[in-house]
Amino acid sequence: MNRIDPAGRGGEARIRYLDGDYQILSPGAFVRCAVTGAVIPLDELKYWNVAHQEAYVDPATCLARHKQLGLTWR
Repeated sequence: MNRIDPAGRGGEARIRYLDGDYQILSPGAFVRCAVTGAVIPLDELKYWNVAHQEAYVDPATCLARHKQLGLTWR
């Protein structure tokens, strides 16, 4: 199977987000940003929320979502 084959490892992965790490529940090549829906390749996944089990595409999107959830100090 190749990287873009959605039937195999190239599709969307199911992930359990942990503190500082994540566990792959179903293999895949990417996850989607919970806010924007953007594709995030697993090797570029850096931002997520453990309590809400959500991934974010970049730090600005992560901060915006945390503000929306009331998880920031200001």
